[in-house]
Amino acid sequence: MAHSDTQKQSADGQADTADAHDEGQQHPIKTYLVVWGWLFVLSAASYWVDYAGLEGYLRWTLILIFMFLKAGLIIAFFMHMAWERLAFSYAIIFPPAALLVFVWIMSLESDYTFLSRTIFFVSGG
Repeated sequence: MAHSDTQKQSADGQADTADAHDEGQQHPIKTYLVVWGWLFVLSAASYWVDYAGLEGYLRWTLILIFMFLKAGLIIAFFMHMAWERLAFSYAIIFPPAALLVFVWIMSLESDYTFLSRTIFFVSGG
């Protein structure tokens, strides 16, 4: 008899844990609607940049800013990164940031290489 009571308690405990887990994973629909609204606004702004006929660095800067903002919203809310632990967020965010730093370092190195080759070949070395 005691054994069946223990099973009921553990079954109840598991059900309670599952209920608490399900409640913790639900997010209000308003949050997603607001994010969708911001994604629409940012996409409209991105299309406006093309429609307005902006050119050069201003155009590409605005397009990239809108693109990164949209990607950040998608990662934060639709991939649920806003609710994850900080260590997991760093695991996702750090590698692309490190990659950008390495690309910047390589661009500096390429300028130096181009300059040194230009000097070498122009001087007839």
